[in-house]
Amino acid sequence: MTKILVLYYSRYGSVKQMAQYIARGVESVAGVEARIRTVPAVSPNTEATESAIPDSGALYVTLDDLTECDGLALGSPTRFGNMAAPMKYFLDTTSSLWLSGKLVNKPAAVFSSTGSLHGGQEMTLMSMMIPLFHLGYIMLGIPYTETDLNTTQSGGTPYGATHWSGSDGKNPITEEEQRLCFAMGKRLATIAQKLKS
Repeated sequence: MTKILVLYYSRYGSVKQMAQYIARGVESVAGVEARIRTVPAVSPNTEATESAIPDSGALYVTLDDLTECDGLALGSPTRFGNMAAPMKYFLDTTSSLWLSGKLVNKPAAVFSSTGSLHGGQEMTLMSMMIPLFHLGYIMLGIPYTETDLNTTQSGGTPYGATHWSGSDGKNPITEEEQRLCFAMGKRLATIAQKLKS
């Protein structure tokens, strides 16, 4: 069984929903399973700690999740054109995997949500790609054979799936955005399966 890790951080729920659409795309490919994980929030209070298991939702990711899976979909909301601090904090813990080369030649794709239409969607996707390049992942985008890229009036880029949540975070994920998430997951699963064989 080929396994794809769908790893996300979501503050208000949009990125979590995107992860679920991506996971559906992953599991639309026969013989591929999606493993959905999240990261804990970070706190300015240095004495605050999260429990090892979240109260609800996806489990927290471990380094073993990265090594056991054959591909990665990485998602984060945008924070000033960059990934959110909890995701960056987790990626900063992967040095042992970088040194060992355990993630080299695995395919990866990225996704994000922003409050404003021009709030840094593509910059955030690019910022998430940088550590993945260092870890040896093969980066995938969404090709223009996905016609929704030409018609979407909200999220969606060739660099990865995106969503425009609105300043109040309440814009629903559009049908185009849903299809692009699904397509990205399906492409990631298909290529991971080919690379594994």
